[in-house]
Amino acid sequence: MDLSTGLSSKRRLLLVFCVSCFLYTSTDAEASCKLKAKFNLQGYKEVVKRTVVVGGMFPVHQRLVSTDTNTTIPPESSDCEGFNFRTFRWAQTMLFALNEINNRTDLLPKTELGYVIYDSCFTISKAVEGTLTFLTGQDEAVPNYRCGNGPPLSALVGAGASDLSIATARILGLYYFPQMSYASSCSVLESRFQYPTFLRTIPSDEHQSVAMAKLLLHFGWTWVGTIAAEDDYGKYGIKRFKEVVEEAGVCISFSETLPKTPSPEAMQRIAQAVVDSTAKIIVVFSSDVDLRPLLEELLRNNITNRTWIASEAWVTSAAISRHPNILPVLGGTIGFAVKRAEIPGLREHLLAVNPYNDTLTEEFWGIVFNCTMNYTQVLRGIKRCTGEEVIEKLNNTYSDVSQLRITYNVYKAVYAVAHALHNLEVCKLGSGPFENGTCADINGFEPWQLMYYMKNLRFTVPHTGEEIFFNDGDVQGFYEILNWQSDSDGEITYTNIGYYNSTAPADDMLTINNASIIWNNDVLETPRSVCSERCQPGTRMGIRQGEPICCFDCIPCADGEITNTTDARGCILCDDDYWSNANHDECVPKIIEFLDFSEALGITLIAIAAFGALAAIVVAIIFLRHLNTPLVNANDALLSFSLLLGLVITFLSSIAFLGEPQMWSCMTSQVALAVGFALVLSSLMGKSALLMLRARAVKAVKAATRAAKAAAAAAEQSPDTAVFAPAIPQKNDVDPIHPRHQRAMMIVCTLIQAVACTVWLILMPPHPVKNTAAQNIKIILECNTGNIIFICSIFAYDILLALLAFAFAFVARKLEDHFNEGKSVTFGMLVFFIVWISFVPAYLSTRGKFMVAVQIFAILASSFGLLACIFIPKCYVLLIKPERNKEENMIPRPKSRDAAISLATTSSSANETTVSTVSTVSLDD
Repeated sequence: MDLSTGLSSKRRLLLVFCVSCFLYTSTDAEASCKLKAKFNLQGYKEVVKRTVVVGGMFPVHQRLVSTDTNTTIPPESSDCEGFNFRTFRWAQTMLFALNEINNRTDLLPKTELGYVIYDSCFTISKAVEGTLTFLTGQDEAVPNYRCGNGPPLSALVGAGASDLSIATARILGLYYFPQMSYASSCSVLESRFQYPTFLRTIPSDEHQSVAMAKLLLHFGWTWVGTIAAEDDYGKYGIKRFKEVVEEAGVCISFSETLPKTPSPEAMQRIAQAVVDSTAKIIVVFSSDVDLRPLLEELLRNNITNRTWIASEAWVTSAAISRHPNILPVLGGTIGFAVKRAEIPGLREHLLAVNPYNDTLTEEFWGIVFNCTMNYTQVLRGIKRCTGEEVIEKLNNTYSDVSQLRITYNVYKAVYAVAHALHNLEVCKLGSGPFENGTCADINGFEPWQLMYYMKNLRFTVPHTGEEIFFNDGDVQGFYEILNWQSDSDGEITYTNIGYYNSTAPADDMLTINNASIIWNNDVLETPRSVCSERCQPGTRMGIRQGEPICCFDCIPCADGEITNTTDARGCILCDDDYWSNANHDECVPKIIEFLDFSEALGITLIAIAAFGALAAIVVAIIFLRHLNTPLVNANDALLSFSLLLGLVITFLSSIAFLGEPQMWSCMTSQVALAVGFALVLSSLMGKSALLMLRARAVKAVKAATRAAKAAAAAAEQSPDTAVFAPAIPQKNDVDPIHPRHQRAMMIVCTLIQAVACTVWLILMPPHPVKNTAAQNIKIILECNTGNIIFICSIFAYDILLALLAFAFAFVARKLEDHFNEGKSVTFGMLVFFIVWISFVPAYLSTRGKFMVAVQIFAILASSFGLLACIFIPKCYVLLIKPERNKEENMIPRPKSRDAAISLATTSSSANETTVSTVSTVSLDD
C-alpha cells in the first residue's frame, strides 16, 4: 500500500472522530443529546424482541441525488437514486439467511437474531452515516455513544464496495467492532494494523491481480491496456497487477481511470485510447456501476476486435452482459468470478417480497412494474400499483439466481456471524477463552469478545458443504474463469473455461481449457497482443528509445554471433573455432583451410615443381656429359652445378608449403627456400663477378685501340713528322680471379645464410598456427614465421645477393664473345625481380590457401626464369650448335670493325718506323 494513501486515510479517520467529538459534548453522562444532523437512511430494521442484532450495509442505489451546495439554508442528507436490482438481491439474501438461521434448531437455538440494514448508495458518506447510526443504536446518530438498552450489536455485514468498507472499517476498528464483508476485495484491507476487525468472505485482490497476470502470461500477451475505477478497488487492484506483469516482461500500452462522476469528455478520451492503441487485450478493474458509462461510449464508436479481461466485480453483472448489442464489443470477454452456489429457497424468498413492508421494496416494485403507490403521483397520471403484480413473470437481474456468487458471499458472511455467535453462546464457564476461563454472555457481550470467535472460526456452509475459515481475516483465493459466449438466442452466457487456486503449487494454480474458448467475433484462434513480434533465433531485441521494453526491433546478429532462443536480449559470440551459420542460430565449426596435396591446385603445383626440379637435373646431366667442353668450363663448371643444385632445392622447397602445416614442414619450407636462393644467388654472384672483371679488361683493350686509331690518322696527315702509336694491351689468358675465389665466395655467402637460419630455428623457429582472424568462416592453417626480424633479415640477405649478382651481370652484359653469359644472367635476374616485385601485392591481396599458392607460384616462376635465361642458351649450343662450342668463341675480343682498324694502324706504324729507321741509317752512312 502507498504510504501517503495510508497516512491520508488515517488523517481522515482522525478528522471524523475529532469532528464528532466537537459536535457532541455532554456536561454529564445523563445530560440530553443535542442533535446536530439527521441522516436520511433507507433500509430494513427488526430489533424488537431480538436477542442479538446483526448489521448490514448494501449499495442498493448507485449514487446520491445532486443537491444545492448553498450554505444559506440548513444542509440536508441527500437522497439516493439509480436503483440496483443486483445489490437489492444481496440485501434480500441477508434477510433470507437470518430467517433461515432463526428457524434452525441446531444453530443458535436460544437466540433470535435481529437486523439493521442500511443502503450505502454506493457512496462513502452514506456508508459512514449508516455506520454511525448503527453504532448509536437509534435513528439519530450520536458518535462515540450507544444510546438505549436494546439487544447487543454483534457485527456489520458490508459495506459492499472496497472504498466503502475502508471507511466503515476505520470507524468500526476504533471500537474493535467486527465487520464481515462480502464484496470488498481490495488488497489494502489485508492490513490488520489499520483494519484490526475486518474480515471477508471474498478473496483478496492480491490473488485476483496475480491470477490476471498469470492469464496474460499463459496466452503470451505482452502488450495490454488497463482501465481501473477511480476508487481503492480499482487503484490497488490494477497497481498490483502492473507490478506482477511488468516483472514478467509485459508492457502497459495505456492506463486509464474511470471517474466516479462520469463525463462525456472522460469517456471519449478513454474510448479513443482504446482505439489508438495496438493492444488487443484490455484489463478492466472496476465495478459494473463505474464501467457502464464507458460501455455506452464503446458501443457508440463500435469498438470491436478486443479481448476484455474482467475483474470479479463485473464479470457476471447482468447490467453489463444484458446490455443491448453488447456482444460485438464484449463478446469473448474472459473474467474471474468467485465461487458460484445454489441456495435452496432463495428464489422463493425473492419472489415473495411485499411492497407494503418498507420503502426500498416499494421503490423496487414501482420500477419493475412501472407503477407507483404514491397517491400524489397517481393523481399525475402514473399507474397505481395494486401489490398483486407477479414478480415471477419478470426476467431481470433480481430474480435471476443462476449466477449466485456475491450473493453466495453474503450468505456465507451472515452464517459466519451466526456461527461465531453460536460458539460464544455454547461456551462453558471455566473453559472459556477469556480471563480465568470465563465466557461472554450472549445477552450482553462486548464486540471484542465476539471478535475472538470470528477470527478463530471454522464452519461448513449449508447446502454447499464448503468449509470456511479465516487466515488473518482472509479466505483462500479461488476463482472460476469465465468466457462470455453467445447462445442460440444471441444472449451472453458465462462458460466456465478453468479456475485459479492460490493454494495449489505454482505451476498448477492456473488451469484453462483453451479449446473451449470463443474469442471476440466468434473467433477460435487465440488473439495476439504484442507491441512487436517475437524475435526469432538469429536475432536479438533492440529496444526502441523512449518506448516500453516490449516495443523493440529484431536486429540480426552480427557474423560470428548467434541466438538460439526467441526474444534474446543479446547475441552470443561463437568460440574461436566456430562460426555462425546462415541463420545465425547455431555455431558451426569453421572450415579448416590449407592447400592440400590432393586438390587440383596442389597437384598442379606439385607437378610444376617436380618438372622444374627434373629440368634442372636434366640440365646438370647435359653439363656432365659435356663437362670438358669450352662452354661448360667457360665460367667454372662447379658454379653451374651449384646453381643447378640451388634451383633443385628451391623447386622442391615449394612442395613443403603444401599440405597441413606441421612443425617440420614450417621449418623445412622456409629454411630450404632461404638457403636454396642463397646458393643460387651466391653462385650467380660468383659467375657475374668474373664476367664483370672480364668486361673491364675488354673495355681497356677497346680504349687502347681507339687511341692507336687516332695516332695513325695523325701520321697520315704529317708524313714528315714522327708519330709514335701507343702500345695496345694484349689479352691476358689468366682471369683476374680464379675459380677457387668464385667458389669461396659462393660457399661463404651460402654459409652465412645457413648460419642465420640455424640461429632462427634455434631461437624462434617457425611453427604452425590457426589463423582465425583472416577470414571469419574459416580457420586457416598456416605457418607462423616466429619472429618478423629474423624472417626479414634472412630474405633481405637474399635480396642483397640478388642485387649484387644483377649489378655484376649488368656491367658484363656487353661482353663481346659468341656466348654472352653476362646478358643471360642480367635477363634472368630481371625476371627474378619482376616476379618477386609482382608477388608482394598479389600476396597481400589474397587470403587462406591462395596466399600459399601465390608464394609457391613466385618461387616456381623465379626459379624457372633463372633456369631458362641462364641455361637454355648454353643447352642450345651444347645440343643444337656444337660447332660453336670452341675455345676461341669463349674468349672476349674486340668487334670486327675495331680489330681491322687496330691492325691497319699497327701495320702503318710499323712500316713508318722501318722507313724512318732505314732513312736514318742511310743518312748515317
